[in-house]
Amino acid sequence: MRADFDASDLKVIAFDVFGTVVDWHSGIAAEAERVLPGFDGAAFALAWRAGYQPAMKSVMERIAAGEGGFTLLDELHLSMLEQVLHDFSLADRLDTAAKRDLSRAWHRLPAWPDAVEGLTRLKKKFTICTLSNGNIGLLTEMAKRAGLPWDCVLSAEVFKAYKPDPRTYLGVAGVFDATPGQVMLAAAHHDDLAAARVCGLKTAYIERPHEFGRAQPKDISPNPDNNLHARDIRQLADLLGC
Repeated sequence: MRADFDASDLKVIAFDVFGTVVDWHSGIAAEAERVLPGFDGAAFALAWRAGYQPAMKSVMERIAAGEGGFTLLDELHLSMLEQVLHDFSLADRLDTAAKRDLSRAWHRLPAWPDAVEGLTRLKKKFTICTLSNGNIGLLTEMAKRAGLPWDCVLSAEVFKAYKPDPRTYLGVAGVFDATPGQVMLAAAHHDDLAAARVCGLKTAYIERPHEFGRAQPKDISPNPDNNLHARDIRQLADLLGC
């Protein structure tokens, strides 16, 4: 925590979800190995995730050019899956129904072990919500399955823009009739937090050293620009007196 941090005016904590609240890598790897026995699920998960940013960038570029509307992440996940299956010469292993079921693995991701307890404690003092590029249906089903106690599910779908578009961060403040400074983004990704700070939000970094699997540990060094740095969501609750 920065020595000068004052949480007295904080009203809302918005959470990035994939990687911060749920463990996408182990979840996707397990689902891939279930439907593709004998295949390296960890490699499959990393390859699928690698298409995430390029796919969203392409959507926003098309919108800016007036050539299409907003696309839900569920649709992008399915198109990315088709590409990954092709790249790994697996396209013929799954029929259409099996591909669609596997693409919904993102709805079934496991929460990190600290997430439910930490969120439940934070919820007693603050409004807690998602701020994810995942669509509303995806995030709602994920929350129901994993027991995530959100007060509200906010998504890129609501604002018709993917993070790091300022409309997403400022949109949270607008939804809750708060100033940007009364909103905190909690995330395991420094680029997400940096974009939120530009919009005036407070920021908390959550360490997830094994987001990309234990074979590829992340650098979780503190960034002094963040208001808070927590080992996990339980510790974030500790730091905020919950």
